[in-house]
Amino acid sequence: MTTVAESIIEALAEGGVTQVWGVVGDALNPVTDAIRRQDGMEWIGVRHEEAAAFAAGAQAQLTGTLGVCMGTVGPGSIHLLNGLYDAKKSHAPVLAIAGQVPSAEIGTDYFQEVDNDKLFADVAVFAQTLTSAEQLPHVLEQAVNAAYAHRGVAVLTLPGDVGDLELPKRSQPARFVTPTAAPAAGHDQVAAAAAALTEGDPTVTLLVGCGARDAREEVLALADRLAAPMVLTLKAKEGLEDDNPFEIGQSGLIGNPATATAFDGCDVLFMIGTDFPYRDFLPTDATILQLDLDGGHVGRRAPVDLPLVGDAKATLAELLPMLTAREDRSHLEKCTTEYAAWRSEQARLVDPDHDETLVGKVRAVFDNPDERIRPEVVAAAVDRHAADDTIFTSDTGMSTVWLARFVTLRGRRRLLGSYNLGSMANAMPQALGAQALDRSRPVTAFCGDGGLMMLLGDLRTAVTYDLPVRFVVFDNGRLGMVKLEQEQGGLPEFGTELDNPDLAAVAAAMGLESRRVVDPDEVDEAVAWAFGRPGPVLLDVVTNPDEIALPPKPKLSQAWGFAIAKSTEFLTSRR
Repeated sequence: MTTVAESIIEALAEGGVTQVWGVVGDALNPVTDAIRRQDGMEWIGVRHEEAAAFAAGAQAQLTGTLGVCMGTVGPGSIHLLNGLYDAKKSHAPVLAIAGQVPSAEIGTDYFQEVDNDKLFADVAVFAQTLTSAEQLPHVLEQAVNAAYAHRGVAVLTLPGDVGDLELPKRSQPARFVTPTAAPAAGHDQVAAAAAALTEGDPTVTLLVGCGARDAREEVLALADRLAAPMVLTLKAKEGLEDDNPFEIGQSGLIGNPATATAFDGCDVLFMIGTDFPYRDFLPTDATILQLDLDGGHVGRRAPVDLPLVGDAKATLAELLPMLTAREDRSHLEKCTTEYAAWRSEQARLVDPDHDETLVGKVRAVFDNPDERIRPEVVAAAVDRHAADDTIFTSDTGMSTVWLARFVTLRGRRRLLGSYNLGSMANAMPQALGAQALDRSRPVTAFCGDGGLMMLLGDLRTAVTYDLPVRFVVFDNGRLGMVKLEQEQGGLPEFGTELDNPDLAAVAAAMGLESRRVVDPDEVDEAVAWAFGRPGPVLLDVVTNPDEIALPPKPKLSQAWGFAIAKSTEFLTSRR
């Protein structure tokens, strides 16, 4: 006879699931035992369930297929939440199997009992408790199908006495739906967009997001036809940044001045496959078109004059024949020229000797005898040495800034981060998930020191399961983005300093190869060394905490606030 737990695992295996992430325990013991006996399925036991959810979400984002994680009764399930919220906001299909107290004890405030259906109600598109064997396979089918259909999180709760129950003799195997290709926007919408983009010969700027990754050919043809500069969201770097003469980088807090010029100078803004959240950076007096697969996204960031709901590739394929080539390319040329000049200035920062003439003055003012490493130097070195099929992950904060500005997603490179939820501590567990999919493919994590320390225990998971990730730690001893926020607001830095241990020594104690870098002239060689090692490696690079990143159009209030904050910090340090 087949048990409930065996039926669930067999169905997931037949549906293509090859790995399950989590922590073993009590109510889920029948499930992990079924995994142990299931051919072709690997159990990856983490040190914290949050890491399991991040890893499963990363796999779902990379493959488009179901990621699976587990957390047992009470605290184990609660620990999944942050990683599941990241999956939700990243539109990743994930199934979380959560443990529960025995059925007879539900509702009695039993030891470790929490109401999982309420706990997961906001994060999940489906959250139900399995109470009998007769509910299979349809409840499991509902859970998985909902995760796929809504590109979100499904939670199936399993009480401690249910996993070992035997299925009725005539039970049918579970069958899951697979996503189908989305249609183009309606013909009338496309025709109206063509008119808005051509009538009166308007200047056009494109804001392109990850929803257009599969439409690279069409998006580039559109930019060429309209002579339109292309602002890419961070997640659109993958697939759209490389060999693209129209792209001018990112906007928002990690952006550059050319994007502000592109927005300020356009008559029409065409948003394609993006839910870009920072409305303060968008133009206020332009006609706005928005193309998105999800109609619920349209208009929630800026007033949209013309909505198009449909697949980006299919819609643009219908739109392009309706457009005539724009002869005036001055708007495009102005923006790309400004972007090239900005890139040239940024390139100067990756020279380890860039500050040589200023070092004496800095040391004299701050009484700092050590030459500190620019984080730009680190990111540029990684870009040089990383293979063209590397999967990158980055922690939220300054680590993402340096990746966005100094790593080009050329070739088959891919990118993951907590770019919608904005969680800390995501880069390391997402890298574990990515590496477990293919242990021969290079994976590099841009880790902040604050983020890494939050889930430090799961560095050992890389060793335990032979996951050869390269962890590059930007060890600036700060919560860097918070520090910058405080100073731009006129506040002296407070509460952001991190009393870090020697992270290379910690990593070595946990079984990773590691190296600590404190000299700018050693960065390139150290990165080359890390990328040449066979197993998991951690590179602890001590970087300058005072390095800042300016937004596209810094406000006078931000500059004034920064000056006040730095003056206060300096006077305080001299007391």
